[in-house]
Amino acid sequence: MRNTFFISAAALTMLAGLTLAADETRVKPANKEATAFFDGKTLDGWEGLPQYWSVKDGAIVGAYENKSLTHNTFLWSKNSYKDFEMSFKIRLKGGEGNSGVQIRSKILDPKELTASGPQCDIGQAYWGSLYGENFGGMMKASNFDEVKKTLKPNDFNDYYLKVVGKHVTIKLNGETTVDQDFEKLPADGKLGWQLHAGFPFMEVTFKDIQFKEIGAGK
Repeated sequence: MRNTFFISAAALTMLAGLTLAADETRVKPANKEATAFFDGKTLDGWEGLPQYWSVKDGAIVGAYENKSLTHNTFLWSKNSYKDFEMSFKIRLKGGEGNSGVQIRSKILDPKELTASGPQCDIGQAYWGSLYGENFGGMMKASNFDEVKKTLKPNDFNDYYLKVVGKHVTIKLNGETTVDQDFEKLPADGKLGWQLHAGFPFMEVTFKDIQFKEIGAGK
């Protein structure tokens, strides 16, 4: 009886080890996915004009001076995405300039890396709006009078967006600015961080980026 009990205990120990290993295996893909999206050190997995984009202190930075940028350009994900949620902190240095995040979009000009598609807007009176960049113009304007109550023009702001099916949700500093269906929303596409042309200077910083795909197997 003692031998039988000893073997059963050993079997239970081995089973527990296998279960733990299986749990660890299930966790690893999420970590790999996060690394593949943005590793905090390099722009691996992204495509942009190198003179404008860099990684500094774990953040994505786009910048130019002296009106040297003559067209809106973007740092593009090499992968395409469908349903996802993402959060980050965003700062426009000195409160100057305009930016945004393209969702389910495509590269319009491969040389200049311009965009066509929906954009979660950032800057001026457009903070928290959904805009169609070369895609028909404004899709849903935020209420800027409400946005101003929590906006920090010269500091980092919390930005959240979620895209599921035809539904887009945008939150700025915890306040919902867009939350509805858009029938013209593409089924999938690339993500792109925007650097907007036309300003004397501009520096935009995206940090503390969190990204998660939504759907089966994610």
